[in-house]
Amino acid sequence: MTPRKIFSFSIGPVGGAFLGLITLPLVTWFFAQEDVGRLSMLQVTLSFSVLLFSLGLDQAYVREFHERENKPALLKQAALPGLVLLIFTLAILLCFGDLISELLFEVSAVHLSLLVGLALLASFISRFLSLVLRMNERGLAYSMSQLLPKLLLVVLVGLYVLLKADKTLTNLVLATTASFVAVTLVFVWNTREEWFKAISEPINLSEVKAMLRFGLPLILGGLAFWGLTALDKVFLRTLSSYEELAVYSVSVSFAAVATIFQSVFSTVWAPTVYKWASSGERLENLEKTTRFVLAIVVLLFCLAGLFSWVVTYFLPPAYKSVQWIVVSCLGFPLLYTLSETTVVGINISRRSSFSMLASSISFGMNVVGNFCLIPIFGAKGAAVSTCIAFLIFLILRTEFSSYLWRKIPKKALYTYSIIVVSLASINTLYGESFDALIKAMWMIIIISNFISFRTEHLIVLSFFRYKILKKS
Repeated sequence: MTPRKIFSFSIGPVGGAFLGLITLPLVTWFFAQEDVGRLSMLQVTLSFSVLLFSLGLDQAYVREFHERENKPALLKQAALPGLVLLIFTLAILLCFGDLISELLFEVSAVHLSLLVGLALLASFISRFLSLVLRMNERGLAYSMSQLLPKLLLVVLVGLYVLLKADKTLTNLVLATTASFVAVTLVFVWNTREEWFKAISEPINLSEVKAMLRFGLPLILGGLAFWGLTALDKVFLRTLSSYEELAVYSVSVSFAAVATIFQSVFSTVWAPTVYKWASSGERLENLEKTTRFVLAIVVLLFCLAGLFSWVVTYFLPPAYKSVQWIVVSCLGFPLLYTLSETTVVGINISRRSSFSMLASSISFGMNVVGNFCLIPIFGAKGAAVSTCIAFLIFLILRTEFSSYLWRKIPKKALYTYSIIVVSLASINTLYGESFDALIKAMWMIIIISNFISFRTEHLIVLSFFRYKILKKS
């Protein structure tokens, strides 16, 4: 993948993260806290439904794409079974009127059930059409389709504020659904040649069955990872309140800025590392990359710990605790990115069952953690539980990779990971009481980071200095 294509694919996550920082304060100031919590349940449901109803055929589409000449037929075989199943399921649920609304929001409203059903359909269709753009390396179109829903959500919420519209759950769900439908329409337009040809293609049942044999087992791993990243919200809704769920969702959204680092790194890393592995050359760069990423992860945790108080200037007083929770919420994007540098051995050995096992064990630990901590600490407990679960996820992926392929240097990796996760957890649970002491500890770690990884920091500094001098 060329630098230009990498840049075009990166526009979406980078721009989306910044738009999210605009949307969040608007939503929290304008809508009731419990409705913001209810909105997060809609987002959890959308991600779960796309994962479940895709039947793993989205992954089969990616696997088969370069091996099939008839790409429109492949798209139809991948998307149609799940789409039919989703429509059938929604038809049954909507026969009960407000059932979907009651289950998600604890609000009896048929129109909310209809809006949720529309959002589910739009999300499912977007998933498969986005893969068409990705696999054809149409990075700019893919990124613009990611940016549009968040931009539209900003515009709609802004219009609500300007027009002094009612601060109701209906308006919030309506704006969210409209953004999903808009991005689906853009995907439909950008992929019109592919899906239009797909309509007339016949269904080959034997090929569909083969794709299902590949895709269905992947759902288990996908569900385990979904549980690892989303079950905390379900537990908060069950064991706590929508207000706590709102605080946690806002914290997660602020921490999602770190997904910029995750997205850009993943885009560049995957093709590069497999190229090294296939040639058997430059494998020493794997350890170097892990050290670079570890240095960045530790630095970002420290900066969040020192400056998370800044978010209070953008949020209502009811969201004051976000400043403590957001640090632990960095566990998902940062520790997951770090694990991508150590999981190479599992992928190269093609032993995907070990990846599934890592997700499943971490998911189980997160269930136990949420069950124990949420009743006591609420949103803070959910954040700490998920952060610790991702530390376990990192360790398991590293150990499995080391067992299946080649030994990985772990001393610095585990030492710093355990330290930052431990301090992030203390910061979240007790930061309000021991703020000065915890900030001093973050300063000590950041100094230690610059000493331990001085070579890596000097290389980065020299690189940027060279680029600046070259331009001047």
